[in-house]
Amino acid sequence: MSGDFKGLPADYFKFFNELRENNTREWFNDNKPRFRSSVQEPLAAFVEAMAPRLKKITKHIVADPRLNGGSVFRIYKDVRFSRDKSPYKTHGAVQFRHALGKDAHAPGFYVHLAPDEVFYGGGVWAPHPPNLLKVREAIRDKTAAWNKATGGAAFKKRFGGMRGDGLMRPPKGFDADHPAIEDLKRKSFFAMANSKQAAAKKPGFPDDVAAAFADARPLMKFLCDATGAPF
Repeated sequence: MSGDFKGLPADYFKFFNELRENNTREWFNDNKPRFRSSVQEPLAAFVEAMAPRLKKITKHIVADPRLNGGSVFRIYKDVRFSRDKSPYKTHGAVQFRHALGKDAHAPGFYVHLAPDEVFYGGGVWAPHPPNLLKVREAIRDKTAAWNKATGGAAFKKRFGGMRGDGLMRPPKGFDADHPAIEDLKRKSFFAMANSKQAAAKKPGFPDDVAAAFADARPLMKFLCDATGAPF
């Protein structure tokens, strides 16, 4: 697989627009060769292009261009607990996971590529309870370091602030009056920068993404330190 990323082809976004209107196994099977050439292979080339850029940020995040089991998310939805039984996701996505992480719930970098939204950044989504507790304890006990990681000028300019769904009330065992209580309530901790289709179609897109990842580095280091993962 060539790592010569030339930008996502125009048909990448066209494919997903059409899939939204035809989210059936019959349509997808008829368009499988197109899916491979317009979606999977360009995403794999993007992953390869990101590998040397990620190494400049940390050697512990993995860029794996394999189409099965690698950094590119599968297109198949898990519909077991969903009312929407359409079988396919209507966007492409890539996660660069920590070398110690075996699933999407470990700290990592993420890129979301849909016809109506393109964004990327870093953090941890819905960490498993033991790691969630560790992150909350780190924020509580090292608040100054947390504020430094998420309050720098480059971080705020790039991401605007922290994101992640939170609890309505303080988590059990945490002081409701703690100065970082809004972050302590979070169940996910991530920062994302918005972009556009036009940027993703250009050869320089990996540079754009890498610049955002570099600005997310303090957050990622804090999360990895909190969960005992090297960064």
